[in-house]
Amino acid sequence: MTLDLSRIKALCFDVDGTLSDTDDLWTAKLAGWLKPLRFLFPHHDPRRFARWAIMAAESPGNLVYQTLDWARLDDDLARLFNWYARRRPRRTPHKFAIIPQVHEALLALHPRYPLSVVSARDQATTLAFLDHFELRGLFQCVATSQTCEYTKPYPHPILWAAGQMGVQPHEVLMIGDTTVDIRAGLAAGAQTVGVLCGFGDERELRRAGAHCVLQSTAQLPQILTPPVE
Repeated sequence: MTLDLSRIKALCFDVDGTLSDTDDLWTAKLAGWLKPLRFLFPHHDPRRFARWAIMAAESPGNLVYQTLDWARLDDDLARLFNWYARRRPRRTPHKFAIIPQVHEALLALHPRYPLSVVSARDQATTLAFLDHFELRGLFQCVATSQTCEYTKPYPHPILWAAGQMGVQPHEVLMIGDTTVDIRAGLAAGAQTVGVLCGFGDERELRRAGAHCVLQSTAQLPQILTPPVE
């Protein structure tokens, strides 16, 4: 499948693994927990195993969340999380990392397309990430896990974002690092780009129907620039 550039009038971005360098943060955290057992790993380094474990957990984790969403329990879970977050002792602020060159890519794309975020994260951490890197002003709207009745892989948040941006769903390009993003985009009638800077695997992304697969979200401005004839 190839992208039809003439159709694209707006862009939707996932967050984890697409804008945020989440997998490296989680890998580092898990590797830190495994340090007392480092004698079990080649070269006494648990980082390779930690990365494999994070990648392997992505699909089961999505399945659990989709099941909660289908059962309409995700809102209850979010409310419980927010209640706990308000009442727990003050902790070190969230650590955030951004995919290299993504900020520059968004600045290049912003004058050309309306941009939106479509994330399965909760609202608080999604907005905290965007504000940390001063990105919120680049996006016309932000869809989180509680914005619509159902979240990805259902099309609801992409359809909502299209409406907020004033375009038709088939004019949207959904960019994400997992098959959940690709399935949601296709279900909405949008074109899709898979990126390999997060949790996704190229074979899985292509099998899910991605119109294009990039090594990084930062490459998007190059792909969306029509060739000079």
